[in-house]
Amino acid sequence: MENKSLNRWPVLIASTAVLLCTGAVYAFSVFAGPLSQLKGWSMSEIMLAFTINAAVGPITMILGGFLTDRGLAKWTIFFGGLLFGVGFFLTGLVNSPGMLYLTYGILAGLGQGFAYSACLSNTLRLFPDKRGLASGLITAGMGGAAIIAAPIANSLIESQDALYAFRMLGIAYILVVVVANFFIKNAPNDFKPAGWTAPIVKSGNGPINKNWKKMLQTPEFYLIIFMLGVGAFSGLMIASNAAVIGQEMFGLTAAAAAFYVSLYSLSNCLGRVLWGTVSDRLGRTKTLLIIYTVVACSLLVLALLSGTAAFAIGIIGLGLCFGGVMGVFPSMVMENYGPVNQGVNYGIVFIGYSTAAFFGPKVATGMAANHNGDFTQAFYTAIVLAVVGLLLDLVYIQRKKNQQAEPLVKGR
Repeated sequence: MENKSLNRWPVLIASTAVLLCTGAVYAFSVFAGPLSQLKGWSMSEIMLAFTINAAVGPITMILGGFLTDRGLAKWTIFFGGLLFGVGFFLTGLVNSPGMLYLTYGILAGLGQGFAYSACLSNTLRLFPDKRGLASGLITAGMGGAAIIAAPIANSLIESQDALYAFRMLGIAYILVVVVANFFIKNAPNDFKPAGWTAPIVKSGNGPINKNWKKMLQTPEFYLIIFMLGVGAFSGLMIASNAAVIGQEMFGLTAAAAAFYVSLYSLSNCLGRVLWGTVSDRLGRTKTLLIIYTVVACSLLVLALLSGTAAFAIGIIGLGLCFGGVMGVFPSMVMENYGPVNQGVNYGIVFIGYSTAAFFGPKVATGMAANHNGDFTQAFYTAIVLAVVGLLLDLVYIQRKKNQQAEPLVKGR
């Protein structure tokens, strides 16, 4: 369906604004230290809230994807954004780790899942001609959120405390979601921008559209979900501990550490657009080979070198590549299984991310606790996983080559 009346760019901008709110989870390391000092809770207790937040995401990502696939993206985004904002606000009222897990971990995590799934799947349907770019731009909202949240949160913490910062940001996020929702429209599954013609499917079987059951029957699904998990591991490890790593290992002040959290977030944001665009040209798999390589090199810099320059290089490299992972995989899933069931399909694939979110911060803080705040062993663990991701990508590439060669063999 060619639809000239639906302007897709305001939808993209409004959806990005919503994700600029829900992406504040990547600034959690700015809150963690001050919250520990204020309440006397251990860092392990506090970081569990971040782990829960990311781990519950697939629950509402799959449900949100189901609703989005049935034309309810607008209301799914609205509900998810509000739930996140309310969860963030209520975190400013907690008086026990259990309450923290409920408000920040469960409420904000479930809200983020709804909003992220609906914003991403709905927007991708509006850009069949620029999937990599659109995926990069929309997910840049998530990656770039901490650019804004980190310095504001640090300022609010210094003027009052961490709980006050949670309350003020929660109110701001609720207001942004309400305004943005006026500009979000539901995207048709078969949307075609004016002047664009869909590429011809060589197989002659029509467009590819597989539901989640058929997706689970393909070997590519398991390669994709594992590649996403190992690709996200290092990024999540840094996102949740960047401020702590900067202060404990590189001697940064709290304000300087907050700046580097913003720098990481800026890199994360730019990486989603950069690698999404690159993947439109080079292809998703070749782009991932580069990303895994840069991840390993950046982690080596953090493990072997010292000083703020080394920290900056490592942070920027990991931020760019974490953004790349989050920007490339949505398009990869849609290309394999089609746009009709993208919401549910990507929600299931996102379990790979949530698994990394569960283990990444936990492994990093656990290893650091056993080595007097030194994260070096965690860096080496992440390097090994980056190499695993590279090898899985090579297997995926070979499978695709074999599939393309099969019709030629049969036609002889």
